Amino acid sequence: MIHNRITSIAGLRVGHAEDRSLGSGVTALIFDAPVVAGVDVRGGGPGTRETDLLDPERTVERIDALVLSGGSAFGLDAAAGVMAALAEAGRGFAVGTARVPIVPAAVLFDLLNGGDKDWGRFPPYRDLGYAAAQSAAVDFALGSVGAGTGAATANLKGGIGSAFAEVPGLPARVGALAAVNAFGRVTVGDGAQFWAAPYEVGDEFGGLGFPRTLPPEAFDWPRKDAGPAGASTTLAVVATDAILTKAQARRLAVMAQDGLARAIHPVHTPLDGDVVFAVATGRVPLADPVGDLARLGDAAARTLARAIATGVHRATSLPGFERMPSAWAECFGRIG
Repeated sequence: MIHNRITSIAGLRVGHAEDRSLGSGVTALIFDAPVVAGVDVRGGGPGTRETDLLDPERTVERIDALVLSGGSAFGLDAAAGVMAALAEAGRGFAVGTARVPIVPAAVLFDLLNGGDKDWGRFPPYRDLGYAAAQSAAVDFALGSVGAGTGAATANLKGGIGSAFAEVPGLPARVGALAAVNAFGRVTVGDGAQFWAAPYEVGDEFGGLGFPRTLPPEAFDWPRKDAGPAGASTTLAVVATDAILTKAQARRLAVMAQDGLARAIHPVHTPLDGDVVFAVATGRVPLADPVGDLARLGDAAARTLARAIATGVHRATSLPGFERMPSAWAECFGRIG
């Protein structure tokens, strides 16, 4: 296992690129070979690219990369940069003599976080996407990097998180990657303990466990202005080495959305653009296509909940960004 990351699934690499003065960035998930993928969109204000292509009835069966980006709709340009890097490598869906890299993407809103968004005529996300793809590796950073650079939750700095798990009873494995910019909280009220604590492995996000009793403020509405629809988002990818069809990948994404509900309160609001992608590298057959898929989905939801908590736990504050909440470590101190 590689440091409890989604890249413990063989054939996946992750790269980040960010601009600290901008307060934003891009995370690219590059596949060594095309993978089957599905998506589930539940937030009320999503920003996406090429998600229609992932419908099981669409012609193209596999994708070459996924992009998570800051910048709201401007950040969708990041996919063009990743496409450019893949095209240089000769990757893409063959159409006659042409090759078109297939790169779905989703974006989060970080335009009001205090960064310098006066970028001129064209936003910088295409170049950031290219740089993220070029830097993709099996080992990668967590916290305030890539798409998580300018992310925030209701009460704490957000960021990039990842986790990995074996699937009990199956030879298949699952991994998760999340960019956490949620309207809700990932901690129980304003305390240090995470909603995802029951699923924690070791002390990957502090090892503090779950409160014996819930504090009175546990379910209070987040203490910040609601803002426009889509101004908050959690973007996620779950990956498995199982052999799945596009329809099965879609079902895996649907089940994995439960990881958001286990890690964030509230979630899937009209103010969020929550999106979960699911990808399958196709190395391990499932003996029971229904029962085994259910096991995969259950493991994916728990693994994604862990990745979300880890993203906030590993986040760090950005100097000069007074509008953003403090990082978890600054509020509560790191454990372990």
